[in-house]
Amino acid sequence: MLVNNKNYRTVWMQDNKVSLINQLLLPHKFEIFISNNCQETANAIKTMIVRGAGAIGAAGAYGVAQAVLEADKDNFSQYIENAVLSLKNTRPTAQNLFAGIDFVYDAIKNAANNIQNKDNFNGLRRIAVQKADEFADYDAESCRKIGEYGNSLIKDDFTIQTHCNAGWLAFVDWGSALSPVYLAHRSGKKVFVFVDETRPRNQGSSLTAWELANEKVPHAIIADNAAGHYMKEGKTNIVIVGADRIAANGDVANKIGTYEKAVLAKENEIPFYVAAPTTTFDLNCESGSKIPIEERSEDELHYIHGIDENNELKKVRIAPKESAARNPAFDVTPAKYITGIITEKGIVKANKEEIRKILS
Repeated sequence: MLVNNKNYRTVWMQDNKVSLINQLLLPHKFEIFISNNCQETANAIKTMIVRGAGAIGAAGAYGVAQAVLEADKDNFSQYIENAVLSLKNTRPTAQNLFAGIDFVYDAIKNAANNIQNKDNFNGLRRIAVQKADEFADYDAESCRKIGEYGNSLIKDDFTIQTHCNAGWLAFVDWGSALSPVYLAHRSGKKVFVFVDETRPRNQGSSLTAWELANEKVPHAIIADNAAGHYMKEGKTNIVIVGADRIAANGDVANKIGTYEKAVLAKENEIPFYVAAPTTTFDLNCESGSKIPIEERSEDELHYIHGIDENNELKKVRIAPKESAARNPAFDVTPAKYITGIITEKGIVKANKEEIRKILS
């Protein structure tokens, strides 16, 4: 995507280092974080310097590649195994993370018939980087295709409501939920987006709004609790959200607050679509009840971050010191509330039969 007249991906690898758009600083500052090694990449995922299903999937893939580049012959296998475990322990919910890690790791295991051979050892390093790039390229292309299929659902003068950030910052490029919006806007359709603020980390107001402003898509940030109001008033035509994991039966885990938006959309007879590449599907997970839900720090509710009148970034406590907080990062939307799932292979119903068909 275009930022300051330059095209960027969310994550890429160059000279054995992983470059990441530092999402903790947005929308106030655009800066590239350079990860020098596998552990730094794992920390970047955990601390949400990089976030979003596809973006952390690609970061995980590059993290494995870094581990392969760092390992020596004597402890090669153990070093890679430890790196893979470290990367997988960063975020438990998003399936794309595990897909990216395993894509590179499986390729290395298949190629490592004789890692003591010097030529083969160097060959493993080349394969690791190539496979990580391949995974990232697939993510970007998948999101572009999601945009094409999703664009067919958006009519001229449509108002789209979304939740959290499932734009290009959440993937390598284009994004999932916002990709149809971008293609609709670029094709000349008049569109407007209601952007849920998405408490407690405000990825909607800080990231989605920033993306839409860069793309010059008309939009307005709304409080999370205002979503139902605009649906009831007939001012929302369609809801499109992303996903962090999709179970075999079509249940979807996404940012906390997605479930209530889906229920409200159903009540108000508004189409509710989930946009996600096939790397987000987990056929080994039979239903949403089996998806692990990440519980994050209480501080995300106790504090807010922003810039003051002096343009300085500040952290401010907004809750009583005596109050505890509960902070689930995701919730699960049952398949019955989902109109369809927009993938790079087409739009499918949220049920086991259609999902298995499109993944076969």
